[in-house]
Amino acid sequence: MLRFLVRRTLGALVILLFISAFTYFLFFAIPHDPALLSCGKNCTPENIALIHRNLGLDEPIPVQYFHYMVGVFAGRHFSVGDCAAPCFGYSFANSDPVWPTILNRFPLTLSLAAGGIVVFLLVGLGAGMLAAWRRGTFVDKFFSSVSLVLSSMQIYFVGPIVLALLVYNNQIMDQPKYVPISEDPVGWFSGLLIPWCVLSIIFTAGYTRMSRSTMIDQLQEEHVRTARAKGMSSRYVFFRYAWRGSLIPIVTMLGLDIGTLLGGAMITEFTFSLAGIGRLAVDSVLRTDLPMLMGVMLFSAALIVLFNIIVDATYAFIDPRVRL
Repeated sequence: MLRFLVRRTLGALVILLFISAFTYFLFFAIPHDPALLSCGKNCTPENIALIHRNLGLDEPIPVQYFHYMVGVFAGRHFSVGDCAAPCFGYSFANSDPVWPTILNRFPLTLSLAAGGIVVFLLVGLGAGMLAAWRRGTFVDKFFSSVSLVLSSMQIYFVGPIVLALLVYNNQIMDQPKYVPISEDPVGWFSGLLIPWCVLSIIFTAGYTRMSRSTMIDQLQEEHVRTARAKGMSSRYVFFRYAWRGSLIPIVTMLGLDIGTLLGGAMITEFTFSLAGIGRLAVDSVLRTDLPMLMGVMLFSAALIVLFNIIVDATYAFIDPRVRL
């Protein structure tokens, strides 16, 4: 296991290095001078040249990239102040430090993604297992039909409809907002309940179908049939043997969906006017703000890689056969 984790960690570092280089050099392929963001309206050639020197934009792009990566691990000095490691620089748009800005936005995105995962796992796995338990009955057909309908839904379509029905027209629920859980747990839950449900729509259908099919396959396995032949109850066999074996494809699917989940969180944040990392990434692209964009890209990529390593390591705890 240790060798596996070390190998995956080294591979993750290579992936992050490639992503950082690709994003950095792609940014300078855009015909736009980032110094104009910091210069303001009354900008002169002298001011632009001074900003180029202060931000290191007067150096060759490979040299800029090298200094940037060194700053991430060792810190860096800028005209606006020293930047301790991990240093992702200062925003070209408003001179805000990148790393504290990301950390300030991250709790909202984490809350949104974690709540969405809980909702679509509970609903999707529950509906899929119930459909497999009642295979061929009305319950099975109902959940299968609903999953097909949900699979065609999109956040930017469902979100405004839910807001109109529950918030604006009938005032059943309050406008979605983010309150730190440490300050008000009830306000945190109620403020993100609608975004959680809307975000989970695009995932619930897939997990319903996946859990149903894997559960049906597990019920046909030899060890399940043997357990039944020994006189064990159907409910015990269902949850003790079949359910556990069906989790490995679900965990694999969850690991692959982490990146999609962050993308869905980005759209959800825009739909409900929530200021998270997704909203920060889009604003950085629109403003061609390289330091902020690089910070968000590396941070998000590191999260995706980390969660995939955790998912791979989880296999051994779900199924002891994987340890071999």
